[in-house]
Amino acid sequence: MAITEAPHIVTADIDAPNSHTLEAYLAVGGYEGLKKALSMTPEEVANEVDKASLLGRGGAGFPAGRKWSMLAPSEVRYLVVNGDESEPATFKDHMLIERMPHRIIEGALIAAYATQVMAAFIYVRGEFALGIERLQQALNEAYAYNAVGRNIFGSNFSVDLVVHPGAGAYICGEETALLESLEGKRGYPRIKPPYFPAAIGLYGAPTIVNNVETVSNLPWIISHGGAAFSALGEGRSTGTRIFALSGHVRRPGNYELEMVKTTFRDLIYAPVLGGGIRSGRELKAFIPGGVSAPWFGPDKLDLPLGQDEVGANGSMLGSGSVVVMDDHTCPVRAAWRITHFFWRESCGQCTPCREGSGWLEKTMRRIEEGAGRPADIDLLLDVCDNIAPELGWPPQQTTICVLGPSIPSSIVSAIRMFEDEFAMHVKEGACPYE
Repeated sequence: MAITEAPHIVTADIDAPNSHTLEAYLAVGGYEGLKKALSMTPEEVANEVDKASLLGRGGAGFPAGRKWSMLAPSEVRYLVVNGDESEPATFKDHMLIERMPHRIIEGALIAAYATQVMAAFIYVRGEFALGIERLQQALNEAYAYNAVGRNIFGSNFSVDLVVHPGAGAYICGEETALLESLEGKRGYPRIKPPYFPAAIGLYGAPTIVNNVETVSNLPWIISHGGAAFSALGEGRSTGTRIFALSGHVRRPGNYELEMVKTTFRDLIYAPVLGGGIRSGRELKAFIPGGVSAPWFGPDKLDLPLGQDEVGANGSMLGSGSVVVMDDHTCPVRAAWRITHFFWRESCGQCTPCREGSGWLEKTMRRIEEGAGRPADIDLLLDVCDNIAPELGWPPQQTTICVLGPSIPSSIVSAIRMFEDEFAMHVKEGACPYE
């Protein structure tokens, strides 16, 4: 197993007692990165982040430094930290919000200084009750410590930071839908162009939207330098990343690993990580980047945990969630449950997503419940092709956001990898795993 000795960056000291408190955070050097940033110019801070080649950790993997550079000049600009972690089986940001809220706040403030925004917001999924409580408590402590507010740490920089709970809609994880929700509207994604947040974002002003894990890297990057971060990993995938491992493994959990130099096999089978497949069973398939991503089979276990490496093989690292399925897993049921989730969470704004997700869910349920018809498999692929033409990855867009074209990925993967099991469901009128 190739487990590297890369330092933990965002999960360092996360297991310390009361790690969510200011006292515990200061004891491990908390807010030193912000103090150093304030001694630099905003341009110098942005340059260090650019040197780090920090890719966004929320799903799209867009370089944070480049995103900042696209921010349109304006007297009114905003920063929004996306903590609406909604992808099923993804729970890394939830952990950071509950256990390292000050690191998120410090990272947000460094980003706010580098981009010279007038106000910043941390948008948190409404179900994260404990996380919201701790994040707000940490923000109160940070204000009392003069890390937030007027003339931070005696500097000329002032900014206010607001914790904003969401209402629990999956679609609000999409950045423009999040901005709509933050403005008090229904969470509908905006059409891009013209509504690229860096140009027209929150309240119509230029806005940067960064993920919770993304900003949590910033204190370390400023303290140690962008070059030290980019020395970890390889190619475009620099630094470390948290992978939320779940499913049929002995040791599910969050693991921060060096990118590229660690593989899916390491993550799933290393005794100090996933520990292998539970109950001594064999691996059947795994989802490499959240349930929106196409599935992989055992032949992809030795792929590096890298953005480009996974993308070149037809899937994505996405939200950092790796879901493992053993050889007793029914692929029909797994794909149906994922489809059911997306159907329920579609905002309904676009016809292919609103109607197509329902047709797919009904057909999948019919097959799973034993009433499938021989033509249903071709019907599924036909409907999927209407939502995401040519059924490739990344999917072609037929909707305003990527939720719709992501729906077919689990169905298409399951049929391509296990078509005989779909046929057996139809022929036998029952699931062979029952």
